[in-house]
Amino acid sequence: MVKTWDQLEVVQPTVLKMIKNSIQKHRVAHAYLLEGIRGTSKKDIALLYTKALFCESPMSGYKPCEACSNCKRINHGNHPDVHIVEPDGQSIKVEQIRNLQAEFSKKGVESLKKVYILAHADKMSVSASNSLLKFLEEPSSQTTAFLLTEQPQKILPTILSRCQVLTFQPLSPHAMVEQLIENGVDPIKAPLLAQLTNSLEDALSLNGDDWFAQAQKVVVKLYEVLKKNPLEAMIMLQGDWFPHFKEKEQINRGLDLLLLIFKDLLYIQLDKQEQIVYLEDSERLKQFALQASRRRLTDQMSAILEAKKKLAANMNPQLMMEQLVLKLQEGSSFV
Repeated sequence: MVKTWDQLEVVQPTVLKMIKNSIQKHRVAHAYLLEGIRGTSKKDIALLYTKALFCESPMSGYKPCEACSNCKRINHGNHPDVHIVEPDGQSIKVEQIRNLQAEFSKKGVESLKKVYILAHADKMSVSASNSLLKFLEEPSSQTTAFLLTEQPQKILPTILSRCQVLTFQPLSPHAMVEQLIENGVDPIKAPLLAQLTNSLEDALSLNGDDWFAQAQKVVVKLYEVLKKNPLEAMIMLQGDWFPHFKEKEQINRGLDLLLLIFKDLLYIQLDKQEQIVYLEDSERLKQFALQASRRRLTDQMSAILEAKKKLAANMNPQLMMEQLVLKLQEGSSFV
């Protein structure tokens, strides 16, 4: 899916402003480090910048037209002077960097310009990093490098010192909701997805995931059962929760979903209806909120956060969930 300048400006306005200034003032750096968490459009913007450098008819002097031969070929991944390097298995290997250097020692196929994009640059092997460093120390005048990473601390300081750093901010939940709706997600479902991840790609994947759809139902059912006696809640854990939430990552996702229910109850009490994310269950939650005390809700949210810490520390998941259910039921009622 091609991302235009206007689309990406909504997501990363600060980064796009810096790129615009660089192009207009003819101060394009030899190397850029694009750093930020997963899903912040680093690769999309690296490709957008690349198109701006190669575009035959840039709009306003800096926006790629998306219609010329160069823009189209970059979008299709077949421009001869644009090279993307991805990890080979678990790492980017020295042979990949050497092949890149060999390619760049040749004259550009169509011009002197050449661009290379290193995805997951933090996964370079030590020898690959050293080889890239030599490459960066002797850049040709029209070569531009984009190093993409979620973990800049894992990149050699000597490489970092040769790059202009562009820091990508996580999408705000509001911006994420807008992006999800633009991509065809039901407006009723978008707010919940936006609270679970900063990655548009991950959110869209969750939206089409049958496991995730069922997970929401299991979590809401657990909340409803929690208001009854402890035995029913334990039976529900055995019959519904454990069979569905098997892996550590799935359990963590379930705890996040449970936490959002309690947050919604608190928002309802604080009359912040616009912040509710369980929109499909909002009427039921409004009834539940009438039965809950504010202090109790904050205690219950703290218990869920503590359970997440225990899970991260590799506590037995079954024991952790049983302890959490008992903690959430303390006081014999939810009031």
